[in-house]
Amino acid sequence: MRNATIVVGMCILVGMTGCQRFSGNRQYAAPLPATPTTPVGQGDLQPLDGSVPGGQYGDTGTGTDVAVNTLAEPTGAIEVSRSDMLGGWKLSSGTDNCMAFMTLTTWSGGYRANTRGCTSPLLSGVSAWDLSGKQVVLKDANGQTVAQLYATTAQQFSGQTAQGVPASLYR
Repeated sequence: MRNATIVVGMCILVGMTGCQRFSGNRQYAAPLPATPTTPVGQGDLQPLDGSVPGGQYGDTGTGTDVAVNTLAEPTGAIEVSRSDMLGGWKLSSGTDNCMAFMTLTTWSGGYRANTRGCTSPLLSGVSAWDLSGKQVVLKDANGQTVAQLYATTAQQFSGQTAQGVPASLYR
């Protein structure tokens, strides 16, 4: 009984010494000075329109819109399952080399995805992915097609972006 009392007393003592509430030497950081701000302007914004050259992704109108013109299935494309897509991938398109991450968390139009280290607004906007037959489709937050890819091996996918630029996803 005496040992239990000593242990409980020690726990209380240790708890009190670590708690700043009981110590009188509290020091707070000095508050930051207020920062002046400029007023925000008002006005109407133009809607984003992918059909206008220079639209949502800075497309100059010279690329192929794969949302309208689907990518033909290449000879030798292999079937993949959703579980084959999980995890981290390297994503390459044009001068962009970055990472893509795929999960099975449901998201509008498929499953959640994201990219890291992409410099192009198109690839950095990837928010979802889905399988359509043998095709893997990368989508943005609005459900618009970012890229269409087909598996050439279990670890390599090739296709193109919505701007018609060749793209590949690989491990």
